[in-house]
Amino acid sequence: MKEEVQQFLGSGILELYVAGQASPEQIAEVETMLAVHNEVRMELDAIEAALELLAFENAVQPDPIIKPFLMAAVDYTTRLQNGEVPAFPPVLTEHSTVADYAEWLDRPDMVLPEYFADIHAKLIGHTPQLISAIVWIKEMAPQEVHDNEYEKFLIVEGTCDIQIEEDIHHLVPGDYLTIPLHKSHHVRITSDIPCKVILQRLAA
Repeated sequence: MKEEVQQFLGSGILELYVAGQASPEQIAEVETMLAVHNEVRMELDAIEAALELLAFENAVQPDPIIKPFLMAAVDYTTRLQNGEVPAFPPVLTEHSTVADYAEWLDRPDMVLPEYFADIHAKLIGHTPQLISAIVWIKEMAPQEVHDNEYEKFLIVEGTCDIQIEEDIHHLVPGDYLTIPLHKSHHVRITSDIPCKVILQRLAA
């Protein structure tokens, strides 16, 4: 009987069982062995613990930018469904001013909620080539690299440092900056209030 257990443990069926890839016949065999042999139960527990540890060690922290922009897209779609007319904000350039975006900045629904996590966004325009948003950043935006789109910033309120590779740009209200393709960059807020920006992503 011990030899039978050892052969079973070495067969790989338990690993298939834990991974959800065992056949119905194999599942029945595992459940029979579990009911009879404590060694099988202990081995199953060990496999599950090892897989859990492996998953934990290789877990990827979700990008904190994804959720606020996903929620902004849902909000924008709902607004259009409720009758909002699509808008086409001007493309940001070095000559842009905050006043160029007053039409959207002055809207009563384009405000920061009382409670938000690290980043909050409101889309103000969307085409396949250009996404425009008002974005509030509380402390930082994580490191990114864009290979297919230019990211452009116009500071509205607050201050921030945007580091592109080794270069740090100190930005205040009215400042404009564009991020080159293929360059690692991140944002760190330097003001006591969230930094409010017009942010655009323009297809390369």
